[in-house]
Order: sequence, then C-alpha cells, then structure tokens
Amino acid sequence: MSTMTSSQKPKITNRSSQMRKKSMMNNKAHHHRPPCTRNQRIASLLLVFAACFFFIRSLDRTFRRPCIPNFTTDLVRTSRLPFTDGGDLSWPQRGYGVHLDLKIYVYEEDEVDGLKELMYGKDGNTITADTCSRGQWATQVKIHKLLQTSKFRTRKKEEADLFFVPTYVKCVHVLGGLDDNQINETYIKVLSQMPYFRLSGGRNHIFVFPSGNGAHFFSSWATYINRSIFLTPEGDRTDKKETSSFNTWKDIIIPGNVDDGMTTTNDLVGVQPLPLSKRKYLANYIGRAQGKVGRLKLIELGKQFPDKLESPDLKFTFPDKLEKMEYFEHLRNAKFCLVPRGESSWTLRFFESFFVECVPVILSDQIELPFQNVIDYTQISIKWPSDHIGPQLLEYLESIPDEAIENMISNGRKVRCLWVYAPESAPCSAMQGIMWELQRKVRQFHHSAETFWLHNGSIMNRNFVKFSDWKPPMPLP
Repeated sequence: MSTMTSSQKPKITNRSSQMRKKSMMNNKAHHHRPPCTRNQRIASLLLVFAACFFFIRSLDRTFRRPCIPNFTTDLVRTSRLPFTDGGDLSWPQRGYGVHLDLKIYVYEEDEVDGLKELMYGKDGNTITADTCSRGQWATQVKIHKLLQTSKFRTRKKEEADLFFVPTYVKCVHVLGGLDDNQINETYIKVLSQMPYFRLSGGRNHIFVFPSGNGAHFFSSWATYINRSIFLTPEGDRTDKKETSSFNTWKDIIIPGNVDDGMTTTNDLVGVQPLPLSKRKYLANYIGRAQGKVGRLKLIELGKQFPDKLESPDLKFTFPDKLEKMEYFEHLRNAKFCLVPRGESSWTLRFFESFFVECVPVILSDQIELPFQNVIDYTQISIKWPSDHIGPQLLEYLESIPDEAIENMISNGRKVRCLWVYAPESAPCSAMQGIMWELQRKVRQFHHSAETFWLHNGSIMNRNFVKFSDWKPPMPLP
C-alpha cells in the first residue's frame, strides 16, 4: 500500500480555515447565551394557551349544534329557555340533551271501538270535551288537545316512539257517563284491539289519570297497563290501595289544571297580587276540611289566631262556599298559602298559590312535585312536617323577613309558566316540561323479568310466545 507524504497531503486553504474558526465562535457564543427569564417563559406559555383557546373556539362554533341561550339564576343550572314573563328557567343538559326529538301517535276517538265511551260516556250522555276542560282534572282533555296539534305528532304508527290513548274517565265518572264497572270493562275492550300496545306490553303507551285516584279509576290497571306511562299529579304511595299506581321509573308527575282565569291574570284585574304590606294575614288555608286531620288542625289554629291565619270552615254549599272570584280574593290576601293534604297527597292549591304570589307552605308529607330535575323547590316553597301543625308553624312564618318572602315570590314567578297548559308556541308551558319528561321515557329496548329474546331480535315470554302475539291480561313486569 502506498503512503502519502506530508508534501502530498492537501493543504487547508485560508478560506476553509476562516469558516471553521467562525463556526467555532458561533457555537461558543450559543453556549454562553443567557437563559430566558421567568417572565419571558410565562409570556410564551400564555401566548400558546391563547392560540389554542381561539382555535378551539373557532372549531366549536363551526361544528357544534345550536344550543339554548344561557342566562344565570340560582334556581336552576345549565342552559336556559327565555320566558314570556321575563323570567328564565334551566333545562339540564344532563339527561335531556339540547333538543326534543319525539314522534307521538294520538289515537282517534273513532279508531278503536269503545274509546269514545271512555271520552264521553255511553250513548245519550251530553258530556263533551268542553265540559271536561274545566276544573282541577281538566288535564285529561288539555293534554289530548295540545298533542293533536303538536309538531311531534305522527300519523304513522310504525314510526311512533310513543302512543297517546285519550280518555276522560275522571270527568265521565263524575258526570255519570260511566260507572266503575263500565270503565273497567271498556278499558279492557279497548286495549284488546290495539296491536301496537301488545308489541311492547304497553310500555310505549301513555294514559292520563288526572286525580288523586290515579290509575285506580281503571280497577284492573295492574293487570293490563302496568308497563304503560301514566301522566298524573298523584305520586302518593300511601293511597289506601293494596298497590300504588305510581312508579317513578316509568310515570311522570304533572301539574294539576289551574283555572285559566288565574294563569292569565292580566285579564282579571281582581286577581292581581297584592303588595306584601297590604295583605291582611300572615297565612291562610282556604278550603274544606273534609274530615282530614291536617285541615281540621288548621281550622282550629285559625280560631286561636284569627289575626294571623285565615282558615274558615268552608262547605260544598252556600253560604259556606266561596265563588271562584271570592276564592281568588281570599287566597291573595296572605303572605303564605298553606297546602295541607286532602283525599290524597297532591293538591291544586300548591300550583294556584304561584299566581296570586303567596309562598306555598306544603303540609303534605308524601307529595310528589313535577319537574324535580329542573326546579329547586327549596327556592320557591316551604315544606313543613304535617304532624307539627300548630302555633310553632305560625311563629316560624312570622320570623321570615319580607325580603326573603319577596325573593321566593320572585323565584316562583320564573317557574310558574310550567303550571300552564299553553299551546306549543309558548316558550314555556306544562306541555313543554311533559314533552322533555316523555323523551326520557322513550326506550329502544324494553326489559323485564318476563321478557326474553333470541339471536334474531325476537322478544318473547318464558313460554316462547312472541310479544306481538301476547293478549291481555299482561303479566306484571
């Protein structure tokens, strides 16, 4: 191997030498550059965070669905819906979502043999929908009428999420259109003709039971419609029956029907709320005793403290019966409206109190209230143990400053539109709340101890009979 002599090695030119020296100087300068200060590092991080924030905001505005506008209130949290009276209310994202997506089929009165009788009684009766649209049980008619014109109504059974069965049985029973046995027999007759009822054992069918009796108006309810959705103001599990007809899992508590004359106070000057300073009484109970312990206690308490508590012993007949406008006049003349239990735990007086703007004091231990996942009732009412009705109740109410009372009245003003059965065009109504609750009851899948299924999706009972071939009576779930 030949070797290269020193004279033969390539010589480093002056230019190369200069470049190498310059590079070494640059590296040396880099290693001796002073580090960033703490403030400079914080500023850099803030710039990065700001850039990320505005980038994410731009993506969010581009891709997200429109949502309900936001306001602030202590009553409710998350997104809000504006109210016509200047109030606002929250519809929680959790469990509700941002929009309603329902299809409800409403049975026609002539569609099923017998359905008309559950609405108007036997042939020859003069009962009409208008007749049944008044009084505290009118929800059975109002909900039906509002669903008939709803944008969520579908005419196609095959695409329906839910089915509404219109019946006015409370009104029909009170007016003598059907007796108890006829109601029971007619319900069974109607249900046997509904093929879509059998598809889910009735779980996607809706019934309104507007009184304290609940579903017990249909005495065989536990056999035939135990899976169905009940809309009722009554959630009392101490209703003196062997089986409570209310089930939190499937049923919905609704507001009772408040007289239209109270919910549209602008048209009735006489029902306008009074300033607190002009109210004669601390509290009142304007109702009949009906032999109920709590009510009898209030009547006696009113005799003991007539200057603080107005609690007359009213009857069903004159002269100890108040006309509607007289009742409103008395109700608005106290700071607190006492709400004792009646035949059952729910009472219309609770809802009425919001429209004369007195604070309701609930004296019904088992009462269930509507829309509890939306409304914080501690901000708009008081609940007092019914076994402590006495002077201590009045002492407590007297200790509450007017400022706190005004605050509760103001909060109640924001949510009372949920007690009004208004058209769908209204930004806030009882029907709007009910529709949200119904959406939560829609189930893609229906399971119980008596349902079984196979690989092809067939649902059947334990004897391998398909759900679609089931016939009433339905076994308990």
